[in-house]
Amino acid sequence: MQVILLERVERLGKIGDEVSVKNGFARNFLIPQGKALLANDKNRARFESEREVIEQRNEAARAAAETESEKLEGMIFTMIRQAGDTGQLFGSVTARDITESAAAAGFKFPIVAVRLDKPIKTIGLTDVTVRLHADVTVTVQANVARSTEEADRQAKGEDIVSALQEANAAFASEQASELKEAASELSDMIGGMDED
Repeated sequence: MQVILLERVERLGKIGDEVSVKNGFARNFLIPQGKALLANDKNRARFESEREVIEQRNEAARAAAETESEKLEGMIFTMIRQAGDTGQLFGSVTARDITESAAAAGFKFPIVAVRLDKPIKTIGLTDVTVRLHADVTVTVQANVARSTEEADRQAKGEDIVSALQEANAAFASEQASELKEAASELSDMIGGMDED
């Protein structure tokens, strides 16, 4: 299906481009969202008569997104989640969680603006891209921790997962040496009984 783009759409084109897309994508997303018009003579004429207004509206939206991006740049959104001793979350942090955390901090953007390659499944700091406009993206951080104290330590640069792994390794080593010592004592006791 041929459509005329009313705004820049990632991987498709810019305002005014006439592109071919799948029927479902046009009918279910582009046209209902006001991102495109069906390409026919009537809509081409309508677009040309409204082109200046459409471009001004897009420029205003872009300027607003740039203003918002300046406020958002470098923000850290903290999410407290349950996790195991290895730092593995019981569940995951998704785009919805990041959007809700941002809303609690006073920033509003849609879930689809959050670009996550995959859900976050471990504690730590993760860079997250937020697309506020087709031409404006900003990077924020998701600080996922088990407690606010852990989140504060992570924000200061401490690697909690490494600290947990070191603590677990030290505990395992201590247990192993205690077991070795107990086995040695048991062996000595058994050896002493055999002599009697």
